[in-house]
Amino acid sequence: MSTTSSPVALCRSLSRHWELITRLTQRDVIGRYRGSILGVVWSLVTPILLLVVYTFVFSVVFNARWDTGETQSRTAFAMALFVGLIVHGFFAECVNRAPALILDNANYVKKVVFPLEILPVTLLGAALFHACISIVVLLAGLLVVNGGLPVTVISLPVVILPLAIVTLGLSWLLASIGVYFRDINQAVGILTMILMFLSPIFYPLSALPEAYQKYILLNPLTFIIEEARAVLIQGDWPDWRGLGLYVLVSLPAGWMCFWWFQKTRQGFSDVI
Repeated sequence: MSTTSSPVALCRSLSRHWELITRLTQRDVIGRYRGSILGVVWSLVTPILLLVVYTFVFSVVFNARWDTGETQSRTAFAMALFVGLIVHGFFAECVNRAPALILDNANYVKKVVFPLEILPVTLLGAALFHACISIVVLLAGLLVVNGGLPVTVISLPVVILPLAIVTLGLSWLLASIGVYFRDINQAVGILTMILMFLSPIFYPLSALPEAYQKYILLNPLTFIIEEARAVLIQGDWPDWRGLGLYVLVSLPAGWMCFWWFQKTRQGFSDVI
């Protein structure tokens, strides 16, 4: 199989193997809960439990509040917190699993005709599925609390798209590095945990001193979390210019990671 790493070759590969990507994604989602009584229902229960725990710890134990401009309430805190958790969870699920992705599918490496480049795509698909379940829970909560949803909700996919590109690129990069350097798996887990507290998940970006805000904005999750809250909770349309710049950066970055993956994949079978 050709290991051409051009963007055109990538698009052709994804189009040609779309049915396989879909099947592998379904297998990943279903396989994660195989043998459990609740099955896929856990994908709904887990975000609800996390929301309850985090809301209790930060709004009750630490007495944190989220300033909505009109009132400060635990409900507002819970909704804003949940948005941040969804974005971070989507990102973390992919990058945490990516370093071991090729090693866990070593049987595919020996098959010359298998398109290894689609494995990170199936990872992204599974993460998107769980994120969508969490978003449905969030929207239901907003509907109950506010009695309706802002029309700006329809722009959420556009907000998530740039992060999806970055996440996919990092998955290609980490999947490749993980074959040669096994310690990267542990390092990435620590980094994503640190990233949780360096992202505006438990606090709004505006709560930080201006001197620190520019550094937090270097975090790829910061802008997406803030924009997701704007369209889901505040009823504001996203910053189209900011999203455009994000895409302009994420596309070449993602392609470079794909190029690296295709360049290094030739040695996978030797190492594994």
